[in-house]
Amino acid sequence: MTMNLLDIMRTSAVIPVIAIDDPDHAVPLAKALVAGGIRVLEVTLRTQHGLAAIRAMSEVEGAIVGVGTLTQPEEFAAARDAGAVFGVSPGLTDALIAAQKSSGLPLLPGVMTPSEVMKAREQGFRQLKLFPAVPAGGVGMLNAIGGPLPDITFCPTGGISQETAPAFLALKNVACVGGSWLTPKDAMKAGDWGHITALAKAASALRG
Repeated sequence: MTMNLLDIMRTSAVIPVIAIDDPDHAVPLAKALVAGGIRVLEVTLRTQHGLAAIRAMSEVEGAIVGVGTLTQPEEFAAARDAGAVFGVSPGLTDALIAAQKSSGLPLLPGVMTPSEVMKAREQGFRQLKLFPAVPAGGVGMLNAIGGPLPDITFCPTGGISQETAPAFLALKNVACVGGSWLTPKDAMKAGDWGHITALAKAASALRG
């Protein structure tokens, strides 16, 4: 699958930030989210099952699977080889920039300040993740950045909920938001995939 990053961001109003503790959850979780209209899935490397989950979820029809929490250069190629079609990082370093260019994996890098946005833009990145979004200033910060840097499109992530997401999605420089509320650990542990599909349907409707 070949999609540019902006198209991926515009596919789902919410990109769930997923941490897989049990590899058996990967496929049913992906199917539940896709059934609710959430096709773009960010599987983080915060647990030991991240790469295996990406490999499994990539086989689910309709799923667009990316890798999150990229912090080391060597993770890019491994995630790409596992089937990830995009990457997300909490920040941006020279080593990560080099790894992104080498691997060819589209990257949504995290930024928090105007200077970080400008540095990322100098390196060719036009789609960025404001992280952590709420501590960084949330809607107010995004409005302020949009003035001098109107060519940047954001996916704010960090502290956003079903209730606060609409205010972010209403901004012209926001294509989607990231959040962990779509994959509550108690529902995953109980195998309550119907509940997760319901959360996904509600999130899909946020775009309006």
